[in-house]
Amino acid sequence: MDALLSFITAVCGKIQVVSDLFWDFPTNFDWYAGIPILGNFSLAIILLIGSGIYFSIRLRFIQVRKFKRGIEVLKNSKAKTGISPLASFFLSTAMRVGPGNILGVTGAVSVGGPGALLWMWISAFFGMSTAFVESTLSQIFKEKKDDEYIGGMAFYGRRLLKNSAIVGVVLSLMYIIYALLCFPAQGFNTVSAMGQIASIVSGTELPTTHAVYWIGFVIVIIATIAVSFGGTKKISHVTDILVPVMAIVYVVTVFVLIIINFTRIPWFFYAVFTEAFKPEAVFGGAFGIALMQGVKRGLMSNEAGQGTITMPAAASDAEHPCDQGCVQAIGVFLDTIVICTLTGFVVIMGRVWLTDNGAAWFELGKLPKYLASAAELTPGTAFNNVVTLLISLCFGLFAFTCLLGFMSFSEICANRINRSKTFINVIRVLDILVICFGMLTSIVGMDLGALWDLSDFANILIAYCNIPLLYIGFKYVKKAQLHYEKEDGTPFTSDVIGMDVSVWDERARKN
Repeated sequence: MDALLSFITAVCGKIQVVSDLFWDFPTNFDWYAGIPILGNFSLAIILLIGSGIYFSIRLRFIQVRKFKRGIEVLKNSKAKTGISPLASFFLSTAMRVGPGNILGVTGAVSVGGPGALLWMWISAFFGMSTAFVESTLSQIFKEKKDDEYIGGMAFYGRRLLKNSAIVGVVLSLMYIIYALLCFPAQGFNTVSAMGQIASIVSGTELPTTHAVYWIGFVIVIIATIAVSFGGTKKISHVTDILVPVMAIVYVVTVFVLIIINFTRIPWFFYAVFTEAFKPEAVFGGAFGIALMQGVKRGLMSNEAGQGTITMPAAASDAEHPCDQGCVQAIGVFLDTIVICTLTGFVVIMGRVWLTDNGAAWFELGKLPKYLASAAELTPGTAFNNVVTLLISLCFGLFAFTCLLGFMSFSEICANRINRSKTFINVIRVLDILVICFGMLTSIVGMDLGALWDLSDFANILIAYCNIPLLYIGFKYVKKAQLHYEKEDGTPFTSDVIGMDVSVWDERARKN
């Protein structure tokens, strides 16, 4: 086992070098980095934020104009085939609202300062339009399998690139591998939250080898098997329940923390804006660090442009492709503007990051780092235990629903490769084995931290594949948007975009 982990660590170290190159290019060249202001912007940042700006302008800031429409779609959600827009929203939120909403924001503030939060907001605002484009594309080119809809980046990628089967398979494999790399950490996050709760209840810090962790391991595996073998519909039934619960509990808990520390609110905004725009930050390295951390953690959190949320978006039985685009734009808003901002309040208002070692903060998987900030906002009170318990509960639910999201999306991608039940079950079993591997090695004290380094690489690699597809397919999104906003009562069909979309033609005939 030690030899295997050493090999994994060595491989991850090599890939991390490539990851840094993808994220930092061309800022890692002195001639470019020396350019005032512009030298802080890597190609990745220009691509991610620039695409969001471009789509926002071309769609006349549809994320603002149709925000209310997205809420109406959620309120009047229903489905005859597959899952409803609301269920799709919850399923995608299960992926978006994960441990990164706590750990990622904590790390971003620790490394990039409070100014990183501002760049998360900016990237999220423009990312809402990117989410609209990719989700609308996934709806346009979705396919029907039995009584479900399937689709996403691998599906529209194939249709946009001359219906190439190889493109669909490669994109599907990329996501499946990406999910496999993320499973170990998400599984252990779920179990560690259980251990944290047990430690709070017992009043004693429990080691990872304690029986509570082993019991948690068994519970997570049994629950995962029971849910995952039911397919996307069953997973969506579970996320329909868990996502609202965890979101409401977390929002209410942190909101109470903010209210009882309301005198620190002005300092919070002062810290965010001054750290982001002070001259020495703009013309020095601090600006680049804050900007990079904000965009990196924003992408890891809301996934706009990454292509992952296109899969639950395609599963929705929406009335029009753009309906689901509006819904998924709201998902980015909820994830970053609401959830991540609340986390930012706790981290920045707690002020522990000012005295602690910034590098030590960024230890992904170690929940106590965030809880230390919450404790500073409830010093010496019995309420602190309640807050710690609730945040730990939310953290565990964040990780578990994220894990279910990965499994669901892996299955959708597997359908692009081979739709046989045998192949789908092989992917499910492989997912579960990797989850077991990650949790077991973590419980017995072996370090899998190197796997976390791959998340940045996987995120930007998939984004580099997905965003060019969005530009290629944007003309179809634009035609769909113009039809959507005419509101003349005509159904969306192949005639609207000038390309075969048989699912929508069939829907129009039935209606």
